[in-house]
Amino acid sequence: MWLTVTSSLRNLAGIPYPGPVADHVDRVVAQWGAERPELDVSPMEVFGRLKRLYRLVDAELNRTFGEHGLDAASFDVLATLRRSGPPYRLTPTGLMQSAMVTSGAITQRLDRLEARGLVTRTASDVDGRSREVTLTPEGYALIDRALPDHLATEHRLLAGLDDAQTAAFVDAMRTLLAALGDSPK
Repeated sequence: MWLTVTSSLRNLAGIPYPGPVADHVDRVVAQWGAERPELDVSPMEVFGRLKRLYRLVDAELNRTFGEHGLDAASFDVLATLRRSGPPYRLTPTGLMQSAMVTSGAITQRLDRLEARGLVTRTASDVDGRSREVTLTPEGYALIDRALPDHLATEHRLLAGLDDAQTAAFVDAMRTLLAALGDSPK
C-alpha cells in the first residue's frame, strides 16, 4: 500500500493522536485513502492547504488594500517603487521583473496608477527611447499609509504560528521554491 498513514487519517479513524485538529484537507485525504488506497495522496496535504490558505489570505489582504483604494496589483507596483529607494523610479521592465507579470499586465497597472496621479511615466534621462516610472508624492504618501496596515494584516494572519513555526514554514517554502527553479534575478 502506497498511502502514507498520516496524523489526519489516524484522527479520522478514531485513533488518538496528539497532533493538530483535523481540517477539510484531512477529510479529503482520508476519503481518497479509502477510495484509492494504492495511491500516495500525501501531496494533497500540502497543495490542498496551500490553495485554501491562498484564498483566505488573499481575501484578507484585498480587504486591507481596498481600505486604501488599492488592489493587490496596484499595491505591488507602488510598493516596488517605494522600496527601490530615491528617486523611486524604475523602468517598466524593472517593475515587470519584480512583479513577475507580463508586459501587458504591467502596462495596464501603470495606466491605472498614472490616471490616478500615483505614478508618472517619462522619457529616461539615460536613454530617451526608454521610459521610466516614478512614484509621485501622492503615490508615496498612499503606499506609506497602506504599508503599515498591510503588515498588520500579515502579522494577524500569522498569529496562529509561533516564531519557530513561522521560521520553519519560511525555510520549507524557500527550499521548495529553489527546487522548482524560482531564483532571484
